[in-house]
Amino acid sequence: MTEPMFERVALIGIGLIGSSISHAARRKGLAKELVGSARTKATVDTALDLGLISKGYDNAAEAVAGADLVILSVPVGACGPITAEIAPHLKPGAIVTDVGSVKAQVVRDMAPYIPKGVHFVPGHPIAGTEQSGPEAGFAELFDGRWTILTPEAHTDGAAVEKLRAFWEALGAKVEVMDPQHHDMVLAITSHLPHLIAFNIVNTAEHLERVTDKEVIKFSAGGFRDFTRIAASDPTMWRDIFLGNKEGVMEMLRRFSRDLEELKAAIESGDGDVLYRRFAEARAIRRGIVAAGQDTAAPDFGRGPSQVAAKREADPKARK
Repeated sequence: MTEPMFERVALIGIGLIGSSISHAARRKGLAKELVGSARTKATVDTALDLGLISKGYDNAAEAVAGADLVILSVPVGACGPITAEIAPHLKPGAIVTDVGSVKAQVVRDMAPYIPKGVHFVPGHPIAGTEQSGPEAGFAELFDGRWTILTPEAHTDGAAVEKLRAFWEALGAKVEVMDPQHHDMVLAITSHLPHLIAFNIVNTAEHLERVTDKEVIKFSAGGFRDFTRIAASDPTMWRDIFLGNKEGVMEMLRRFSRDLEELKAAIESGDGDVLYRRFAEARAIRRGIVAAGQDTAAPDFGRGPSQVAAKREADPKARK
């Protein structure tokens, strides 16, 4: 246990990320008090039952009163309206951050409402699962993963460093970058893969010569993993694609050009081009494993997930 970094942390949104922040913060004793609010009373009640928060509130404005760290874990499209709601109730000197996968839009939507004397440090933990809700969180979610902070140039440096230290204490590695650059990086590493996953699963559903039962029965590793990604929250991903339109469209154009090259190679029987592109992709995969962002362990049929195993072991989590 370490000395608490914050007296009162307010979690606005207590889904997978918000609940995992609670687990990780309590693991290290980073906050004297964790409070929260959510869109529905049922979510707040569940968070209270699981011990994720000590106090739950009907609205975000009540939750942030007296908090010295406020974390918005909500769809990016909701960040602006919620910031407008909580602005009059923010404590001077408080740090306000978010966990959204789009940063330029979040800065545009939130920054105008941040009162003078309150520090706004947007953030994005690059960690997650396809699960959602307060029961889905676990303390290890951020261990060894990256969190990106995208403060504006005029942001107080001490506030940025304190939030960096907080994320590092949660288990993450932290990097600071420009919001627009963040969005371009995430467009290719996260947003485009999700778009492809959503599309290929829908394509399989609409095939006339392949039945739904066959798609499910004969799902090999590749399609199975696409369906895992496509199980992600639709509201969150709708807002991400609308919020990072420029970055996603740029990567879609590049992807389409590369796909045309592969199509031409298959049509012409050019095995050399196919081999070269596949070998290049394999090298990228090995680089991801070498960087510790995944494991090379074989997976021929997933066992129980961390979340499922945790819920099975914890009677309170099965409620």
